[in-house]
Amino acid sequence: MKKHENKVAVITGGNSGIGYGIASELIAEGAKVVITGRSQKAVEKAKKTLGADATGIVANQSSLTDLSELAEKVKKQFGHVDTLVINAGIMHMLPIEGVSEEQFDETMDINFKGGFFTLQKFLPLLESGSSVIFILALSATQGTQNRSVYSSSKAALKSLARVAAIELAPKGIRVNAISPGPFSTPIFEKSGAPAEALSKFADTIAQKVLLKRYGQPNEVGKLVSFLSSEDASFITGSDYVIDGGMSINFS
Repeated sequence: MKKHENKVAVITGGNSGIGYGIASELIAEGAKVVITGRSQKAVEKAKKTLGADATGIVANQSSLTDLSELAEKVKKQFGHVDTLVINAGIMHMLPIEGVSEEQFDETMDINFKGGFFTLQKFLPLLESGSSVIFILALSATQGTQNRSVYSSSKAALKSLARVAAIELAPKGIRVNAISPGPFSTPIFEKSGAPAEALSKFADTIAQKVLLKRYGQPNEVGKLVSFLSSEDASFITGSDYVIDGGMSINFS
């Protein structure tokens, strides 16, 4: 029997990057997966490639109306959720003095406020034995140049995950977090930084990774699959770093 046979998973931002990799792994292990995204075209494309076990719903994580409607649609179709992966996020790569109020609000609204209210809206659908996983970032605990707002939003989510683990434990709901390091995802291309700067940044980061490569989204997916399964039934309140050893490489 597959690890997630007859289980229902919801992955925000599951139409691309790490979210898509997570969806692919959970489907491979037997789950019915709901993916979300802001772009209808991207959601439909991802749903098509993921196959019959995927459901795509357009939803903006910064909109409480969208989140309420998302939870209601999932409830109507599936009745409950076994695994909730709070993954959707954006990043503006700018120095502190270059961040506008609009960019600050957009990042916090999607990454932190959206993550908080995603959890809140889905709580009624989470039963004993279910799992919540927050996708953070290595920069939530390590300072990273030109990512002040993004890092702050992920650090806020990390704090939320710890509090949620405490509050939801009596209900039998486990809450964990994953902090990816450098991964090959579209988030950097969408950050607004010039292509030349992104290329230079990518080369610099790759040299700091002990395994000398960027991670692949399905590698986070495998960790999510484990943490949301019965194999991890005694694990809650933890934050797993998956970064190819970058965080311990000070050379």
